[in-house]
Parts: sequence; C-alpha cells; structure tokens
Amino acid sequence: MLSVFLLVLPIFGLIAVGFLARCVGLLNDRTGEGLSDFVYALAIPCLIFRTLAKATLPEVQPWGYWLAYFGGVAVVWVLTTVIARRLFHVTENEGVVAGFSAAQSNTVLVGIPLILGAYGDEGAVPLFLLIAIHLPIMMTVATVLVEGRGTSPLTIVRRLITHPIVISVIVGSLARLLPGGLPDVVWSLVNPIAEAAIPCALIAMGVALRRYGFGEGFGLASTITVLKLLVHPLLVYLLALHVFDMPPTWAGVAVLFAASPSGINAYLLAERYRCGIAIASGSIALSTACSLASTILWLTVLGAG
Repeated sequence: MLSVFLLVLPIFGLIAVGFLARCVGLLNDRTGEGLSDFVYALAIPCLIFRTLAKATLPEVQPWGYWLAYFGGVAVVWVLTTVIARRLFHVTENEGVVAGFSAAQSNTVLVGIPLILGAYGDEGAVPLFLLIAIHLPIMMTVATVLVEGRGTSPLTIVRRLITHPIVISVIVGSLARLLPGGLPDVVWSLVNPIAEAAIPCALIAMGVALRRYGFGEGFGLASTITVLKLLVHPLLVYLLALHVFDMPPTWAGVAVLFAASPSGINAYLLAERYRCGIAIASGSIALSTACSLASTILWLTVLGAG
C-alpha cells in the first residue's frame, strides 16, 4: 500500500504547487492558461514525437492485445459520453472531454512505475508497446471529435494537418523509419521540452482546480472516476483473459494500464478548447485520489505485485 501511495504522491504534489501558487497570487489564471497552451502546443507534441521516433514495434502486431485494450477504451469512452450528455446535460464537446477523461490513462506518472513494479522486466515489452501508440491515438481521436463538430470534411482535414498533435504523430512516425535515427543535436532540443510536459501540465491543472473547483461537476467527476478505475479495467480484463489469446503478463499489463487514473491530457484538451475544464480537472484529481484503493484491488485480482 505504501508503494502505491508513493506513486500517486508526486501527482498531488505538483497539483498542490499550482493550486497554492494561485491561492497566494504567485500565479494567476492567465499564467495557468498560458502554461497549458505551452504544454498542448509544444511540450506534448515533443513527447509524442520522441515516443514514436524511438519506438520499436514488432513485425507481427499483437492484434489481440491491441483489441483488448482499445476495445475497452472505445466502450468506456462512448458509455461515459452518453451518461454525461443524458444524465448531466453537458454540451457535445464537454461530453468528449468526459469520455476522454474516463478512457485515457495516466501512463507516465502512475502506469509505468506501477506495471514495472508488478511485473518487472517481463512486463516492459507489452507496456512500452502500448505506450508507443496510446497517446498518439487517444489525442488524435479526441482532437477529431472536437474539431469535427458541424464542420465540413475539408475544413476538418485542414485543421488536422496543421494541428500540433497530428503533426507530431506524422513526423514522429516518419522519423522512426530513418536509418540510424536522428542526430543527438535533435534530441538535445526535443528532450528538455518533452520532459517539461508532465510537471507543467500538473501545475497548470492545480491553477485551474483553484479557479474552477469541483462545483456542480462533482457528481460527474465521481461517475467518471468509477468508470475509469473500475469499469474500464474490468472491460479490458474480460477481453484480455476471456476473449483474446495472450500471455498472462500481457493481459495483466493491459488491465493495470486501464486501471491507472485519468491522465493529464484530458485537462489539456479541455483547456485547449475552453470546454469541460472543471470536468477534466475534477475527474483527474478524484480518480488519482481513489486510485490507491482501486490499484490494490486490481493487483489482488491479477495476483501481481
């Protein structure tokens, strides 16, 4: 239990830094928005580019593994969006943010140390295979869903090909094909920006949490938390262990990946399009707080750790 607590502690620490800095006036709302814009437009694209450019994908794709994880993602995303729209009467784009919050996992701060701690080197291959495509796919789909509302196909394509997330996916995929890789000077520029993504995003979220709080969105944030920590990993568990054929370690990695709390990118998407900010920040904070208990539950179910 202590080890799991220590995993989530840095997340709360950085959120608290932003929250307290806003409380005492060291940062203001404009600073938080600017920090979010930097992360979304520059730092996250650099992180995606680095992930894809350095990824080593197998020649034979583990389709059962992909389908088990992303099948769970698709179901929980649609389910959460419908619940948010029908029961909580949010707007269409806020529904996208709610669905994204329930489907997208905090892989860097929670997922990686949790899974490697549970499965060691044996879990590294399936973990990093999933990380290589998780963020690019999730951010691209979320962007398409938000950008595509009431817009012509040509306009959508034009927006997407100039969008920093999509550009980073394309350029990173092409860079991976270069013989010998990219020169060190490129990484000396990309790495510092990419490494700033997570801490800056969490601090910006702390500023937003002070500004928006949970407000009337606590009910929806609680619903998203249940869907993220229990329903999402349960769906992946059923698909990975009872539908598709894969090694037990691969199945366990997929389940723990899904069981990680909501990722910061839901907040970044909300800030980018100025919609559902309270939904995203509230669900991230609440799911992270509850992840201690849910993580112990899933480790017990899997017999891992």
